[in-house]
Amino acid sequence: MSFSDLKPILTGKVRDLYEVGTDRLLFVASDRISAFDHVLGSLVPDKGKVLTQLSLFWFDFLRNLVPNHLITADVRDYPADLQAFSDDLRGRSMIVQRARMVQVECVARGYLSGSGWKDYQQTGAVCGIELPSGLRESDRLPQPIFTPAAKNHTGHDENVGFDHVVDAVGEELAEELRMLTLSIYSTASKYAESKGLILADTKFEFGFVPAKDGSDLLVLADEVLTPDSSRYWLASGYAPGGAQPSFDKQFVRDYLERIHWNKQLPAPALPDEVVEETRAKYLQAFTLLTGKQELPE
Repeated sequence: MSFSDLKPILTGKVRDLYEVGTDRLLFVASDRISAFDHVLGSLVPDKGKVLTQLSLFWFDFLRNLVPNHLITADVRDYPADLQAFSDDLRGRSMIVQRARMVQVECVARGYLSGSGWKDYQQTGAVCGIELPSGLRESDRLPQPIFTPAAKNHTGHDENVGFDHVVDAVGEELAEELRMLTLSIYSTASKYAESKGLILADTKFEFGFVPAKDGSDLLVLADEVLTPDSSRYWLASGYAPGGAQPSFDKQFVRDYLERIHWNKQLPAPALPDEVVEETRAKYLQAFTLLTGKQELPE
């Protein structure tokens, strides 16, 4: 998807960003899907709409807890030069206030999974936080923990300790990021639990925008609590002691492992049944969390 009259800021694996004036950005979530750091040769229909609509849901749900950078997701309110692209943008885009992003990935974990489980197996800790011995994969932690990450030179997220955050942004902001991350996680996980879901872990990004008084206002930015940025499990099937079925790209990764892809380009296309199963999982997460049965047309 491209809009020739706009200046692209970033073409990511899944989302594309465009300038809208000097202080706004257009976020467009595509149906592309990536795995093992490569964009695959198939699209997952409606994936971009699910990511966008879930972010919009959570921005609204959390609005009294933390401000965000959303301006509008209603294409009728978009600038005139975007109206020609309304059909492509509807449901999968938003215009946001351009933010000065904090260069730290703010991760909250309530359960021991993913890279946290790998760290624990090696060191008995996650991001320098010592945990009780004898925990199993997917066990619930005694209390949620803040486990930040930083981008390394390869573009991957790398788990770091809290001291790294202090060195990067200063002690005051580091403490605020930790407090906000854990507060949002607590609020979101309680809501998810009421819908039959476990929010095992999630990643937030924050940035600064100008406040009305001219000061810098810290806001929640980027995507929020989607299956791409969060690990959701069905509570009814929760069984610690191994990996849990989740609502992200699990079916895709499992298929790629089965065919022994070497994780080098060219990336393969996916069979129709893998695409359909992946789409169904994204839609299930959307329906369970929002209560809505249909995405915007």
